[in-house]
Amino acid sequence: MAMLTALAFNALFVQLAGVWAYPPLSESGLVDRIASIVNLLDASEPASRSHLTQAVSDGGVTVAWYATRQGIEVPVVDDPEYHQDSEGLRRLLKAPEARIEAYQPSDWPGPGGRYALLLQLSDGSWLMFSSASRSWGLEEGPRNLIVMLLVLMSAGLVALLATRRLARPLQQFAQGARRFGVDFRAPPIEPVGPHEIRQAILAFNAMQAQLQHFIKDRTQMLAAISHDLRTPLTRMRLRGEFIEDPEQQQRLFRDVDEMQAMINSALEFFRDDARLEQATPLDLAELVQTLIDDYRDQAIDIAFSGPPRLVYSGRPLGLRRVMSNLLDNAIKYGGEPEIVLEQGAQQLTLRVLDRGPGIAADCLEQVFEPFFRLEQSRNKSTGGVGLGLSSARAIVREHGGQLTLHNREGGGLEARVTLPV
Repeated sequence: MAMLTALAFNALFVQLAGVWAYPPLSESGLVDRIASIVNLLDASEPASRSHLTQAVSDGGVTVAWYATRQGIEVPVVDDPEYHQDSEGLRRLLKAPEARIEAYQPSDWPGPGGRYALLLQLSDGSWLMFSSASRSWGLEEGPRNLIVMLLVLMSAGLVALLATRRLARPLQQFAQGARRFGVDFRAPPIEPVGPHEIRQAILAFNAMQAQLQHFIKDRTQMLAAISHDLRTPLTRMRLRGEFIEDPEQQQRLFRDVDEMQAMINSALEFFRDDARLEQATPLDLAELVQTLIDDYRDQAIDIAFSGPPRLVYSGRPLGLRRVMSNLLDNAIKYGGEPEIVLEQGAQQLTLRVLDRGPGIAADCLEQVFEPFFRLEQSRNKSTGGVGLGLSSARAIVREHGGQLTLHNREGGGLEARVTLPV
């Protein structure tokens, strides 16, 4: 559509340039005066026609009378017969068989061409009407340059409008896709724009609905399984009361308690209320200070480095849970816990540091797997079941960010959270 519009503008400007430079004879103003003059001279005496033609001539149109056709100087053309609007002129003259010849400025050899119209009167004599050619008053070169500039301006305008019409729905599409990456419960994108973009948006909305349905079904199924496992565990504990061997009984109870802890953590993970809250503007620096004050009440000092105020749009409960999990790990398994908050142009970074033993390089990603626990610094005796980091990374990713672990120089671990601004 944009290409057709640009071509239409180009044709319009070219036609306009041609008409203004050499308009057709019917648009030159010459035909409008012919009928009345011809009727007047045709009714007059031949002897007075020369004086009458001088009287009706003016600066725009010159009229000359010739007794015969041989005395008229006109260029030689293949078809001098006047065809355009000739029927209307003949009706005005009431002479349907009258001979009429027409000449354009381009018919004349060399410069100085003009419009000329020859018309035969009833007695066989001829009248010649002529007027100077019209143009912009410019030479051909500047005139063509103006036409080219008009064509380029029209093409640029059409391209700009087409680009804006195409870019706006693409921008909305991209924003909707980013919104879904941050919040999987985001509403579908409104299908607007050209047909191809609307089809892409509809396909994306269908994919989004399928993913939402899949996540909901999976979460409900896993939560139901974890919930239903409580019943056989309760029966196992009741049956364990009848075991006479105290050592075997304690081993069974430890296994039941561990499985119960894993189920409770799984239920908390699958039914995480932090994932159900809506994103809202919050002061991330104040949230960190609140956590530090809570730990200080437990006689745990945490160093903080960062701006006194940092506004971010996110889920307060989820972000608080992420920082609490990382700080708990730094306190339990490390030492000298510290939080560093940094703000950049495109993202903000939250780093939780400690001076513990760190993690083997090949396990830095493996610790994010559900129920994975390290056998050395982070073991079963701590009470963890291996879902804390998985839950924290899931919450961070729902914010469109990333959670990674890095060993520090000199010993210790760095948990780095990056969130898009």
